[in-house]
Amino acid sequence: MRRRMGVLAALVLSVSLVLGACGSNEGGGEGANKPASGEAGGSDKMYIPVISKGFQHQFWQAVKQGAEKAAAELDVEITFEGPETESQVDKQIEMLQAALDKKPTAIAFAALDSKASIPLLEKAKASSIPVVGFDSGVDSDIPDTTAATDNIAAAGLAADKMAELIGGSGEVALIVHDQTSRTGIDREKGFVDRIKEKYPDIKIVDVQYGGGDQLKSTDLAKAIMQAHPNLKGFFGANEGSAIGVVNAVTEMGKTGQITVIGYDSGKLQMDAIKNGVMAGAITQDPIGIGYWSVKAAVMAAKGESVEPMIDTGFHWYDKTNMDSEEIKALLYE
Repeated sequence: MRRRMGVLAALVLSVSLVLGACGSNEGGGEGANKPASGEAGGSDKMYIPVISKGFQHQFWQAVKQGAEKAAAELDVEITFEGPETESQVDKQIEMLQAALDKKPTAIAFAALDSKASIPLLEKAKASSIPVVGFDSGVDSDIPDTTAATDNIAAAGLAADKMAELIGGSGEVALIVHDQTSRTGIDREKGFVDRIKEKYPDIKIVDVQYGGGDQLKSTDLAKAIMQAHPNLKGFFGANEGSAIGVVNAVTEMGKTGQITVIGYDSGKLQMDAIKNGVMAGAITQDPIGIGYWSVKAAVMAAKGESVEPMIDTGFHWYDKTNMDSEEIKALLYE
């Protein structure tokens, strides 16, 4: 009798363990083992993962805000993620693979490397998953569209402002976030080409790549100033690059002696303009970029036609106009 009771207790324990295992989520983390839209047990809403280039800058938080605005208006489900820094190409590729594994309705993607993601985007195309680029496109016709700033034109405007502010002659340098993403490539090209085409008395003495990291960009900018004591201007091609230049100019005691022009419009750049360390900057429309990344993805998923490029616009801002209604809407804290 005692032996039969022991067997019965073992059976009960075994069943309990099986049931407990069936109810567990082994994936861990937010969104793990998430059922894809249309699958059994999944949401009836469209599911669109939005994969950005990073999280460390206020710019990406503003893009996220725009993406969430579109998701709420269109009643779709999104996730928004990106690697810790904009140098982690491999990490971003892993995120893209994980997104594809969830069989989403569509994907919105801002590439850190304009070529590295193409094999996975080809998989998305083979699975009939529409891809929308945002902020930074890829060297492929796979994306249905890309929602972004015309970075070549915007950096060209930055070059015009630099020439105006330094009197049309002198030495200038650039700190760019990278030479692999579409934004890094286009902003460098836009600035350099405009200087070469229109301003023969301005010499670009150096271009360095700081990965969008403030500390690294600060060190690079200091080294450039030491190597070129007659430097008259600096262009920082994204938020981290520009703040690195601001820090370097401040620490080297060169405020007022070197003209600094930035790109993007977070609080630190706005403060630098108010304090007179930075002359001005190019502002994008990050909320609009995020909004259109999701809206275009929904349109593509529904089979609606989208323009091959969605130009979200840009503006120059400085002390004279940063409090205007037009510009204030594009600045972010």
